[in-house]
Amino acid sequence: MKDGGTAIIIGAGSGLSASLAKRFDRANMNIALAARNIDKLSGLIGDIDAKAYACDVAEADQVDGLFAAVAQDFGVPDVVIFNASARVRGPITEIDPEEVKRSVLITGYSGFLVGQAAAKLMIPAGKGTIMFTGASAGVKGFPQSATFAMGKFALRGLAQSMARELHPQNIHIVHVVVDGGIKSAARDRGANDDRGPDAWLDPDAIADTYYHLHTQHRSSWSWEIEVRPWVEKF
Repeated sequence: MKDGGTAIIIGAGSGLSASLAKRFDRANMNIALAARNIDKLSGLIGDIDAKAYACDVAEADQVDGLFAAVAQDFGVPDVVIFNASARVRGPITEIDPEEVKRSVLITGYSGFLVGQAAAKLMIPAGKGTIMFTGASAGVKGFPQSATFAMGKFALRGLAQSMARELHPQNIHIVHVVVDGGIKSAARDRGANDDRGPDAWLDPDAIADTYYHLHTQHRSSWSWEIEVRPWVEKF
């Protein structure tokens, strides 16, 4: 077991969550990756010697089981990152209510379940960092994206409330607004974008920001930060 502490990344996969896992692994931390389908994590696990846990984050008993398993394997987590989300696109008059319900449960309600489970372990320990990945949709609702806005607005409110409650108990709560698209192999339009190669956020650069937030001195904690490409218009 590594001596740098333990980080749990929930909603793990490729892209940002993989960059987060690699960044915290470089800090000599034990990495626990949680996802509904852990088969997709085999490559990442091999790269950084992480451990995968199957978990549907919209189910309270599975979230509780995840944290119990990680605590047994590695002890109380030092960092918990909630990176799960879902969305349903379409006109408000046409989107399926059941799909909307599931999406909001994953993006918003699941954040509550994870935050609660993390806090139950961290408060007795007297320390910890809980981070929530937000989005542009959490501060401005876009057309035909009501579902994502609902979930991300809920997540932002959760983070703000938790920060005001838990910061005085030495638990650092952070909401990161990712205001733009994240670069990926399937979605890298940088070469064809008139804004240039920095049109998409670099997931490794975002991960560096998360790690900085975790290491902030508590005399100057941030509860929220926005990250966006320098070419992005406000």
